[in-house]
Amino acid sequence: MSQISDIQSPGEQLGAVRQVRQWFYSLWKFSRPHTIIGTTLSVVALYAIAVAQEPDLPLGSGGIQLLGTLVACWCGNVYIVGLNQLCDVEIDKINKPHLPVAAGEFSRRTAQSIVAITGIGALLLAALTGPWLLGTVGISLAMGTAYSLPPVRLKRFPFWAGFCIYTVRGLVVNLGLFWHFSWTLSDATISVPPVVLALTLFILGFTFAIAIFKDIPDMEGDRIYNISTFTLRLGAKVVFYLGLGAISACYLSAIVVGLLGIKGVNSIGLAVSHFLALGLLWWCSFDVDLQDKKAIASFYQFIWKLFFLEYLIFPAACLFK
Repeated sequence: MSQISDIQSPGEQLGAVRQVRQWFYSLWKFSRPHTIIGTTLSVVALYAIAVAQEPDLPLGSGGIQLLGTLVACWCGNVYIVGLNQLCDVEIDKINKPHLPVAAGEFSRRTAQSIVAITGIGALLLAALTGPWLLGTVGISLAMGTAYSLPPVRLKRFPFWAGFCIYTVRGLVVNLGLFWHFSWTLSDATISVPPVVLALTLFILGFTFAIAIFKDIPDMEGDRIYNISTFTLRLGAKVVFYLGLGAISACYLSAIVVGLLGIKGVNSIGLAVSHFLALGLLWWCSFDVDLQDKKAIASFYQFIWKLFFLEYLIFPAACLFK
């Protein structure tokens, strides 16, 4: 009889399945999907560009290295955004109440466990994959920790908060990943081809815009908890157009680079694609109501989509030259 009573009914089994699905959905939200997508595209793009620099290498070379790099970077990504959520629970209850810790979907202990496991996993996988990846992941985790964790908590200061974001996304990720793949694919000497330099400088400027844009919809919580941001200091309208100006400058620079020509790249494709992206940016910006938090948040996500696009444009320009 005890064995019979231990058997779950179909309804109980369905409930258990739903709980598991909900847990993984919460984990997906905890990982901040737009950052995971950005990380994935940057890894694959730098891999493709590294392969394109070696004409004798087929595109599928180093597949195991690519997979290991992806998993290590995913783990590092979850560590960084997860730690930020752990340190910002009260702020997120105002600014981002849908996030799992703020919403009560994850306990603090569960979130701490995820952060610890992914942080350790990122470093171990990076160490097994190569020294350049270990350096890239290690620096990224160190800066992500300094950004969120007291007593340093650099996010309190507008300059240093932005510095962490665009240094990791702009310099560390692009240069570190390219050197990592160059080293693993061909044991090549460490150099920076023009296309990687152009991509790095472009992303550096673009992530500056992301760093200041992200605070516009979070003004309420930041003001209550004394998180100093450019938005609170300069106003939403000034920061909005400052971000648009920074991204526009990136696009115009890429157009000029394309028109002047760059070795090993489809220059016409580079120039035309960025001209179209620039037009799309300004066309979408006209409808943004800076008094509407949802509209600002939606435009911020659109900015991320344009960011994703760069990691498709640059490798495509290298592979289809």
